[in-house]
Amino acid sequence: MSEKTKKPLRSAQWFGSDDKNGFMYRSWMKNQGIPDHQFKGKPVIGICNTWSELTPCNAHFRQIAEKVKQGVIEAGGVPVEFPVFSNGESNLRPTAMLTRNLASMDVEESIRGNPIDGVVLLVGCDKTTPALLMGAASCNLPTIVVSGGPMLNGKHKGQDIGSGTIVWQMHEQYKSGELSLHDFMGAEAGMSRSAGTCNTMGTASTMASMVEALGVSLPHNAAIPAVDSRRYVLAHMSGIQIVDMVEEDLTLSKILTPEAFHNAIRTNAAIGGSTNAVIHLKAIAQRIGVDLDLEDWQKYGREIPTLVNLQPSGQYLMEDFYYAGGLPAVLRRLGEAGKLDKETITVNGKTLWDNVKTAPCYNDDVIRTIDNPLVEQGGICILRGNLAPRGAVLKPSAATPELMKHKGRAVVFENLDHYKKRILDPALDIDADCIMVLKNCGPKGYPGMAEVGNMGLPPKLLKQGVTDMVRISDARMSGTAFGTVVLHVAPEAMELGPLAAVQDGDLIELDAQAGVLNLLITDEELEARLALLRETHVIVKTGGYLELYREHVLQADEGCDFDFLIGCRGADVPSHSH
Repeated sequence: MSEKTKKPLRSAQWFGSDDKNGFMYRSWMKNQGIPDHQFKGKPVIGICNTWSELTPCNAHFRQIAEKVKQGVIEAGGVPVEFPVFSNGESNLRPTAMLTRNLASMDVEESIRGNPIDGVVLLVGCDKTTPALLMGAASCNLPTIVVSGGPMLNGKHKGQDIGSGTIVWQMHEQYKSGELSLHDFMGAEAGMSRSAGTCNTMGTASTMASMVEALGVSLPHNAAIPAVDSRRYVLAHMSGIQIVDMVEEDLTLSKILTPEAFHNAIRTNAAIGGSTNAVIHLKAIAQRIGVDLDLEDWQKYGREIPTLVNLQPSGQYLMEDFYYAGGLPAVLRRLGEAGKLDKETITVNGKTLWDNVKTAPCYNDDVIRTIDNPLVEQGGICILRGNLAPRGAVLKPSAATPELMKHKGRAVVFENLDHYKKRILDPALDIDADCIMVLKNCGPKGYPGMAEVGNMGLPPKLLKQGVTDMVRISDARMSGTAFGTVVLHVAPEAMELGPLAAVQDGDLIELDAQAGVLNLLITDEELEARLALLRETHVIVKTGGYLELYREHVLQADEGCDFDFLIGCRGADVPSHSH
């Protein structure tokens, strides 16, 4: 092993000397029953685990970690498992996005400060994937990602139901009177039948697909169900692979190239992926030193057709996606259509194209062909205009085509509490042509930029049969959600971006095809309104992490990372003398 290694093992700085420090580092580790020969030239592989009983998506990670360890040992490495902050979206309030950057700091410092030669990132629930990859990117060691996989298809009354998506759908039906409370609650147990992440193409499945498209996981990482034995095989093989990566010094910066991110953007369009990928990919790119901006989503993704017929954009669920061929089948179809950079390198040392060029597809309804897509132009739509000078996003595959070009009267909600109170008012002056506008739910406004952008429609309109309206906010929405929803408006209202100045009755123009989002008032009127707001604008001091967050978080178009975390700082650490 050591003869093949191209440079000295990083862990040798801890364990490789015969002086006092080497004595103590080895001795302390030996209290776990590690024999002496394990410290002699074997790569130490860190297994970064986000297991937590408060993160049900990741509840099976103890077993996954054991399989990774078996692979590491088989390949001649020494596995060391360590915990990091587990920010699960399902329980953590107000949103796991608030602690994504905190988790990334935990990961970065845990990797850099410990005797680790390569890293396996165990990720699952939405924000654990970007958080761990961001932290690892700032260290730039050999790194491989193992996702936990999606849960089994949900079942209710003999039908498949998608986790997350069914909640939005059935809640609207309940509010409109179409569904009884008994039937609504009856779906609860059937929605989540096993360990794993949401079984729709929500943010968790999207980010698992992103890491596979980026090349930082083995093929099929995105879609193997969490409880399928092949998920454990993949974990075992990833343990073997990370040892090879250390031997070859295959670091993250050699994989996370601009072309790899462009492939991820194309893939997001093809799978009907979450809008949250826009923010997370930007943050990861900044950590590794790749320039990625909103225009890249237009350039590389806008014209890509959506091929994957999964909820919330389509019909099926992640279990069906895997059985149909999974992400390799999608990547093959993109590559054969000339819509993939085929030369990007992946963790197994092969190019992305080498990994997928013979990948089969077993169901052309689940994974559509290029000439029979679910949506012809499925890429994330980037909008700009005087309402979003630094950009906003819209997901065409989840939107109503007739609303993609629309002009309507604004009905404004100043914050989430105002929305909750006002939306239930039978006297609310709103109709189906109106545009719902939610403010102060961006990175600083609702600290963490919660997934509240897909505002539920007014009950009185639901009862009239209205199923979608244009909604605009500086918030995010769950990847499991749907609708003609404009998100991530930047700058946000709390930063006194133009969104802060919108008033009831203003006309707003949306033209997704042209990439336009305009508030139809004069520049002078807009500036006068913002000037008035500046006179009374205050951000309340909270102390603690919340205050740190508000002071340093960047806007949505910049990835919502902390300003002081951008960049790759490497894995060098000062030596320590006891």
